[in-house]
Amino acid sequence: MRVNPNLYEVILNGLSQSTTRENQELEQLASGQAVNSLSDDPAAVATLVGQRTEATADAQYLKTISSLTGSLQVADSALSSVVESLTSAISLGVEGANGTLNDANRQAIAEQVQGIQQQLLGLANTSYAGNYLFAGTSTSTVPYVLDSTSSSGVTYQGNDNTNSVEISRGQTMSVNLPGSQMFSNADNNVFQSLQDLYDALENGGDVASATDEVRGALNYVNSQRTFYGNSLDRLSNIQTFLNSEQTQLSEAETNTLGADLAKTISDLAQSETTRQALLSAAGKIPYSNLFDYLPTS
Repeated sequence: MRVNPNLYEVILNGLSQSTTRENQELEQLASGQAVNSLSDDPAAVATLVGQRTEATADAQYLKTISSLTGSLQVADSALSSVVESLTSAISLGVEGANGTLNDANRQAIAEQVQGIQQQLLGLANTSYAGNYLFAGTSTSTVPYVLDSTSSSGVTYQGNDNTNSVEISRGQTMSVNLPGSQMFSNADNNVFQSLQDLYDALENGGDVASATDEVRGALNYVNSQRTFYGNSLDRLSNIQTFLNSEQTQLSEAETNTLGADLAKTISDLAQSETTRQALLSAAGKIPYSNLFDYLPTS
């Protein structure tokens, strides 16, 4: 067994370690956290970094979802108004198909249909946060403009693409339908159907057939509108999941960082006892110097 003859060195090292432990324990009591620096617990710090990285990502996804939810709600509201407008146009068409009406009556109804056309143009050009919702991915371009050379009375300026956004880790979704699909589809053109109804009323044409055309456009818009309702439901589910995950991560962080105050107080008392014992031991070491070895006269 090897004994270190330098007792002062042993005691000083012990005092240094004891002081370090006391300082850590005092810091834990002050902060309420078991980990206040990397050296306290490197493994716990690594876990904490991972937890905070996930929490930051979740917060960004939630911010994205909030913005998307607003955009989808505005689009869905616009389509609800489109449905109401087309329903009104159908009622006008049914009224205009009455054979007892004179030309003046039909002209008055045609003017109301023209008003609905203008309403539809505004709804198809709905924007949210500076972006046009029905322009495909060309969100800074006004989707529809008046065009007297077009048979439908308007021209589509957007594109046929859809925007895809990541809403959580590994999950993306399309968040819009282009106007070319929603309003000016080759088989169900909202603007063309209204223009045909207007022309039939204005020129004494087949109002009943034109009204059926508007009815087909209405049914088509309703079927496409389900995209927005389904998308809002999906975002709501993802939002609930992310909020739950954030709560779990917060609890996990608390468990990782949180100090056991009762244990810390006990450890602090033990460290203080150890320090006092070392100081007492240091005081009992015989002190000698060069003068102790000189002969006395």
